[in-house]
Amino acid sequence: MPRLSVLAGPSLDALVPISVNTGIPHDIVSDAFEGQVLAYIKGFADDEGNVLQNEYFQREERKGITWSIQTQGRFLRSTSADDVLFGNTFDRPLKLPWGSSAALKFMNFVDPTLEHDLASSTKPWALSPLISTMPHIGHRRVPLASRSPSPSPATPQLGQYTPQSQSSKRGAINRSAWPAFPPPQSLSDDTAQLHLTLRSPSSSHSPSPSPLQTPLLSRRPSFSGRAATPDSDGSAVPTWATTESFDPGNGGTESPSTTDKYRSKKNSNNRISAASLGSLLSAGHDERRERKERKRTEKFAKHEQAIQELRTADRRRAYFRDASHRQELIFGPDDVFTTDFCYGFLQFTPTLSLNLPGGISFDLMNYWDGQPVRFMCCERKRQADGGGEGEGESDVPWGRVLWCVVIELVPDEAQQPHAHAHAQSGPRTTNGATNGAGNSDLPADGVD
Repeated sequence: MPRLSVLAGPSLDALVPISVNTGIPHDIVSDAFEGQVLAYIKGFADDEGNVLQNEYFQREERKGITWSIQTQGRFLRSTSADDVLFGNTFDRPLKLPWGSSAALKFMNFVDPTLEHDLASSTKPWALSPLISTMPHIGHRRVPLASRSPSPSPATPQLGQYTPQSQSSKRGAINRSAWPAFPPPQSLSDDTAQLHLTLRSPSSSHSPSPSPLQTPLLSRRPSFSGRAATPDSDGSAVPTWATTESFDPGNGGTESPSTTDKYRSKKNSNNRISAASLGSLLSAGHDERRERKERKRTEKFAKHEQAIQELRTADRRRAYFRDASHRQELIFGPDDVFTTDFCYGFLQFTPTLSLNLPGGISFDLMNYWDGQPVRFMCCERKRQADGGGEGEGESDVPWGRVLWCVVIELVPDEAQQPHAHAHAQSGPRTTNGATNGAGNSDLPADGVD
């Protein structure tokens, strides 16, 4: 087996080596994410060349699995589920070998929400929404340690900052309420509380002003130029709406008393005061608002019921293929997620290989130039966003990095002293050696 090392951190420029197959989690803390990560790789050899075993691969429900990256943590900023992504990113172009199209079809079959540009001439990538791509995921709503006396039951608004969400201190949340990590048994989907992350029915609704706040009739001038007269309910009624309207039938020669008497007989049942018209307008406005609120409430209840019925990973992944379903969820600081990204199509012994259904196999050591393989959780990049966090560039196709795990080749004996110097001097960088053409020949493995 080739010698590999695994690194992890909150950003691409803050990676440190972590242990593998020990079951010991490693902390990842930033102002955007707080949590832990661990890795299992079947057949992984330590620095002394000893192969480390772990009972994880002996479990009945994990038979055939050859590697696992597990995390547990919370997002410190309220973020739409559609904007939390997971997948692979690379620093250099990939020179994909013949047959790689089959690998891409396989990846899209496994995860229809996958988006990628693996043929990029700069920084290839392949990312999916975390909620739909993870093979196994658990969620639990936990209380923040410093709640206000009267907390709002509503889900935090998108992008909302709270005193709790601005803090990345470990004490900002009651960790005793977190599930055990790593889980004592293999993680299976646990989304019973996921419906609590649904966007509140009124969260995106801003009520429009009532017509009575700016009554139209109360601002219209009297035709006679005289002041408006008060109606019986106290509302100001202009004279044109009561006694001073022009009557074309008498040519304007009759006295006001005659006109009043005539109009009183003819229009007493048809006269509408400004107040009554305003009441009608207000009633219509309230009825429309109630209909909209009723539709939002019904839609919320429908989503809530659907999410509560997502008892398996297959149902969850199928439901969240729809972007609108993902956009209805907001992950906040009081939502703790546990994930297990595990598959068996990568083999690490006796050599590093990619095995796909249908007998298609790639010996990756014939293609891999040593470019690190990054498994990264990040935010979706928006039009107004600049470079990804820690990138220092504006052309990266992903947003801020939340956490990252990197698998890379251990340098050969001639380069090991240089590598050890890097490890001792601080965070590791992820730049590997390039071939003469400056391209990587690594096929897109583990991109689901």
